[in-house]
Amino acid sequence: MAVIQVLIVDDVAQVRQDLCTLMRLAGGIEVVGEAANGLEALGQVEALHPEVVLMDLEMPVLDGYEATRQIKSRYPACRVVALTVHGYEQARQKALQAGADGFVIKGAPLEILVRAIEEKSTYF
Repeated sequence: MAVIQVLIVDDVAQVRQDLCTLMRLAGGIEVVGEAANGLEALGQVEALHPEVVLMDLEMPVLDGYEATRQIKSRYPACRVVALTVHGYEQARQKALQAGADGFVIKGAPLEILVRAIEEKSTYF
C-alpha cells in the first residue's frame, strides 16, 4: 500500500499537532509538513509537493479559500480537503468553488477524515 503524503494547514498549533497524531494512528499517511496560514501553505506545497493538503478555511494572512484556489491553479494534481468547524452549506459551496476536493468538519471521526484523504472527492 502506498503512503499518502499530507500537508496540514491550520492557524492553531494544537490543532496541527492533534492532526499529526491522528495521521500517525491512521497508518498509510505521512505528514510531510505543516503551515500556519495560507501563504505558508503555498510555499510548503511548492517545496514539498504533497499529494493532499488538509486546509483550514478561516486563517489570518491568507485564508484557506484563496490558498485552495491558488494551489489548485498551480498544482491541479494536489488534492485539497477543506477542514473547518463551519458545517453550514455556504462554507461547503465556497470551498467547492475554490476548488476543494473534499470537505470535512473538524472533530469528525478519524475514519471519515482518512476516507476524505484517500478518496478523490468527498464531502462529509
